[in-house]
Amino acid sequence: MTRICILGGGFGGLYTALNLARLPWAVMPEIILIDKSDRFLFTPFLYELVTAEMQEWEIAPTFTELLADTGIQFIQGLITNINFEAKQVEVNIGQPNVLSYDRLVLAIGGETPMHYVAGASEYAIPFRNLNDFYRLNSKLELLEASNRDKIRVCIAGGGSSGVELACKIADRLKDRGRVRLVDRNAKILANSTEANRAIAELALSQRGVWTDLNTRVSQVTEDEVTLDYADGSDTLPVDIVLWTVGSTFSKVIQNLPIGHNRQGAIATEPTLQVKGYADVFAIGDLAGLDVNGEPLPATAQVAFQQSQYCAWNIWASLNQKSLVNFNYIPLGEFISLGVDGATASIFGKFSIDGLPASAMRRLAYLLRMPTLQHQWKIGTHWLTKPLIEMFRKSV
Repeated sequence: MTRICILGGGFGGLYTALNLARLPWAVMPEIILIDKSDRFLFTPFLYELVTAEMQEWEIAPTFTELLADTGIQFIQGLITNINFEAKQVEVNIGQPNVLSYDRLVLAIGGETPMHYVAGASEYAIPFRNLNDFYRLNSKLELLEASNRDKIRVCIAGGGSSGVELACKIADRLKDRGRVRLVDRNAKILANSTEANRAIAELALSQRGVWTDLNTRVSQVTEDEVTLDYADGSDTLPVDIVLWTVGSTFSKVIQNLPIGHNRQGAIATEPTLQVKGYADVFAIGDLAGLDVNGEPLPATAQVAFQQSQYCAWNIWASLNQKSLVNFNYIPLGEFISLGVDGATASIFGKFSIDGLPASAMRRLAYLLRMPTLQHQWKIGTHWLTKPLIEMFRKSV
């Protein structure tokens, strides 16, 4: 039986698996999805956990739940080696296990590099997964329960992740919060539209978030952070440092004997096949360039679109059909700005903000949830939650 192995259960990997299972196979292949976690994480909603606007089950359903009745096998394990020549993958599931494949999908997401700044790996917290949220939330709860007057939070990185975190934490801590956003560029949200940037700047200002531009973090300790400016440096007391700067790849990916582009991602053909290996596909953060050689944003939107092309091209390659080139269509951008706030750019042409943007963001992401069953479960919960809360207040 033909075996397709998919490494990584994020937007690229999970959605490729689901798309493959829906294609018209004469004989259904063995589709195996491998991830180190037991849960899929809908990362755009990770920020909602900070303010308890959503619960963990809403944004992080188990793979077992999502893949029920699909025919897709799930293996929870750590990828320790990939051998393109032997067409084998080594997975540690408590003990080494070797899987052969006919087609392979590399969808292992990026990691936050923490070793470039002294003390960052020891004392700063990245924000990519549930474990990062647990660390942050645990620290926040301890500080909130303390008798200290102010809680000082420094966020390194003024991209969408940093901005969203700054607004969420400021809304959670309210008057007790002293939130500082640091970025080495001359403006926040360097890759966003001018309208989205202006709306985000206003949201940060309204929440009292300090924004240090043209500034970089040069050192982090247990209770201090050192900032370097153009004309000097300053060391400030801090309770929490969050790190949202940059992206890198696991050692397994970095050690592969294949080409990498100038961004460090895997060099791929326009069909998403790894150059030199027609039976291997790379998507998500790993496939960083479009057909014109321009960098693609490391977003769920890109991985979602690539998953559709990847699934089709795998099916086509196994059924003697023509493969198609991936063509990214930027649909727009959503940025969460605190509780029930957001800004939305539609096709990069016009923007809306406030509650309408927040509602549009929720609806758009609801429709991107991986299965109809999970969409229905969450949608029903969202519709009934206000009624339940109203009833509780009335009794």
